[in-house]
Amino acid sequence: MPEIKTASVLAFERKLDPSDALFYAGNWGDKDVSSSWKPIAIHEKSVRGTISNRLKTKDQDPAKLNAAIQNPNLQTVDVATLTADADTLKVQFTLRVLPGTGTPSACNNLAYRQKLETVIADWRKKQGFGILAQRYACNLANGRFLWRNRIGAEQVEIHIARLLEGQAESKWTFDALELSLRSFDKTTDDLKELAQTIAAGLQGQQKVLLQITAFVRIGSGQEVFPSQELIIERTRGNKSKTLYQVNSIAAIHSQKIGNAIRTIDTWYPETEGVFVTELGPIPVEPYGSVTTQGKAYRAPGNGKKDFYNLLDGWILKDKVPEPDDQNYVIAVLIRGGVFGEAN
Repeated sequence: MPEIKTASVLAFERKLDPSDALFYAGNWGDKDVSSSWKPIAIHEKSVRGTISNRLKTKDQDPAKLNAAIQNPNLQTVDVATLTADADTLKVQFTLRVLPGTGTPSACNNLAYRQKLETVIADWRKKQGFGILAQRYACNLANGRFLWRNRIGAEQVEIHIARLLEGQAESKWTFDALELSLRSFDKTTDDLKELAQTIAAGLQGQQKVLLQITAFVRIGSGQEVFPSQELIIERTRGNKSKTLYQVNSIAAIHSQKIGNAIRTIDTWYPETEGVFVTELGPIPVEPYGSVTTQGKAYRAPGNGKKDFYNLLDGWILKDKVPEPDDQNYVIAVLIRGGVFGEAN
């Protein structure tokens, strides 16, 4: 049997496909009255800031600093807020759960494709999607996708419905603040049902389209936090902060929603005094990258626990990873991406 080599063209489509999440304002007591919720618009605000950045040594002379302070730091920024008569933020998006995990959307090596699909089929029989689906369900129920909007909220309630032909076929309601962001230990009957639904969608046993609606009680007129746009080329006079909007409604990027849902990796190796129990879960990424910390927790030098070493060992060398590492590899395939051999 000829030696199997990694395909030079190898790509996988994501199997958890969220939409953008749109923002609406209303009152906590009107959660069931759809007509009471108004879209949140983004508006500009001009502010006069002061110099607060770290100064270079040559600029630390008091005279120079006093002269610089006389030049105001003028900024124009985007902001989004609840209205004065609304105390609750409503965030809504949909999530498609797709089958076909482990089946490449592009692969130019037939022998590699056949071996990969055989390995994934064997994993499904022995382990299955149960653990992964349970963690995805937790991240929907605990409102992790709300990001900064969840911090300091008085109440957070998550409504999830499985839609079939446009109608809610199943419904679940969760108190997000009762669920931890740092572990996936707590289970309830509703969480188990939601996890089973997600697992069935990944397995291809049924079509799964979920509608997720979060109600966040934060106080009348309070600021809310959509995604911030990345401006590649900024010209003088442009806004210093541009917020994301869809048809004039404040929103969170679908990529950021997806990042929150796949923040399930607690299997990465401990390194440099950083312990999993202290840091909590990180997003599933090929190198365990956490951009806000500037660190890759699955760098190849850290026990060869990165996606590529684990996948190559599993497919090319028949070195079956530990069960936790198997779940991680499958989670990366669910995430999707281009993983072909580098030239």
